[in-house]
Amino acid sequence: MPRTTSNPPSPTEARRREQRSLFGEILDWMLAPLLLLWPMSVVLTWLVAQGIANKPFDRELGEMVRVLSKEVSVRAGAARPQAVFKLPAAASEILRTDETDDIYYQVLGLRGELLSGESTLPVPGDEDRAPPGEVRFRDDTVNNDGVRVAYMWVNVPDRSGAAGDAPLVQVAETLGKRSRLATEIIKGVILPQFVILPLAVLLVWLALARGIAPLNQLQQRIRRRDSNDLSPIDERQAPEEVAPLVRAINDLLARLDQSMRAQKHFLADAAHQLKTPLAGLRTQAELAQRQIDAGRSDPQALKESLQQIARSSESAAHMVNQLLAMARAENQQHAAQREVVDLARLATETVRDFVPRALEQHIDLGYEGPGDAAAARHPQGPLVLGHALLLRELIRNLVDNALRYTPGGGTVTVRVIDDPFGQVVVLQVEDSGPGIAVTERELVFQPFYRSLGTNVDGSGLGLAIVREIAVQHGAEVTISDASTRSPAPGTLITVRLPASSTAGLGGAELSFGSAGGSSRSTSGSPAPGRA
Repeated sequence: MPRTTSNPPSPTEARRREQRSLFGEILDWMLAPLLLLWPMSVVLTWLVAQGIANKPFDRELGEMVRVLSKEVSVRAGAARPQAVFKLPAAASEILRTDETDDIYYQVLGLRGELLSGESTLPVPGDEDRAPPGEVRFRDDTVNNDGVRVAYMWVNVPDRSGAAGDAPLVQVAETLGKRSRLATEIIKGVILPQFVILPLAVLLVWLALARGIAPLNQLQQRIRRRDSNDLSPIDERQAPEEVAPLVRAINDLLARLDQSMRAQKHFLADAAHQLKTPLAGLRTQAELAQRQIDAGRSDPQALKESLQQIARSSESAAHMVNQLLAMARAENQQHAAQREVVDLARLATETVRDFVPRALEQHIDLGYEGPGDAAAARHPQGPLVLGHALLLRELIRNLVDNALRYTPGGGTVTVRVIDDPFGQVVVLQVEDSGPGIAVTERELVFQPFYRSLGTNVDGSGLGLAIVREIAVQHGAEVTISDASTRSPAPGTLITVRLPASSTAGLGGAELSFGSAGGSSRSTSGSPAPGRA
């Protein structure tokens, strides 16, 4: 027989199975108590009906006991007193007139001897004894039939002693009339409930359906919306209980609208920025092509066109790389993958990568702070908890920005300062460039923003990427004037990152690129007073 296998449910099907119905849950919570209380109501009604049915018949039995007790007397004998009972004809007729139930009676003398009636009627136990003259009731059996018994010890003259010395009168009746009356009461109460209960369930169903109708209307209004419509939902058309949910949705729509506007603005700026280098590429290529077609190809002109094409392609490639870096920085899931990172090691590696470019531009690029030698003595450097790739991108953008705006013969310094208290790790990049005006120090963090009057090629994304990565790591970025000795004010960008809980370096110094005690490595032409 072939074996059959069943595929496991897909995540979508599993979510649908786990999804609960608000209508069904409210209906369950309303009907479950109702259906649970209904059997309890039946039982309580039965007990109450039994009590109601017993009262008139118990009253009648008590009257019979009192009538019979009046016929009991005590006669003084030669040796000791003796109880005497004489049943009148009228009383005998009363005991036999009931056509539904059987009535038994019993009269016992002073010493428990049977004076009249049924000998099979049980005698009350010691726990059921009562003072003479008080009528009491109990349930018992006679000839395997359930009976209701009324009994009383007769209070005769000169015999007011203990109950055991008094005659006992008992009248018992079977339970036919009582059961019939209790059944009629139950029918009168329970049968209407069989009609009322389904009607109540139907009314509850309709009430819930009507109460949830505004939710369905809200759902339809949202479904009919255009995909580009992110305007707030009118809270006044929603029930009061749903208003907090509507406000939360409106808040989400506002944030989505802001995010989409920012993305559209970013894409428009990116397209505009890419248009310039691509247009330059096309123009130079067409110019070179026309010179070749005209048969007057000038080698110098072709060389200049090719150099311009190379610069434009380099600018376009740099723009694309910056856009990818911005996308990585904005990726929350990517940034959430944290690990302990040695910031000094990242800084030294980044400085090494930029040394050839600094030499080409005749810029003194240096690093100050812990390095490889200090790491050998102290394995734990200035550690931060973050994403190594993003932190490396942050340092690269800061160094790249500093090299772009620093003129030849200037200086760029990268510093890593470890907090001795283990609270923060400070990263600084200082240059001797033209500096950033105070009024523009917040604007430069916006994508594609570039200060007026600068002729430096760039995408305007470097500091925006730095700010985004810093936000992802809970860091603070500030801009101030540099402390350089050059005539230009220079720029000092400081990033304060929360230190990892792991212990830091503890103040060790590194001589990077020399065997001395200096904590600075240099590339290019050293400035006066620099190692």
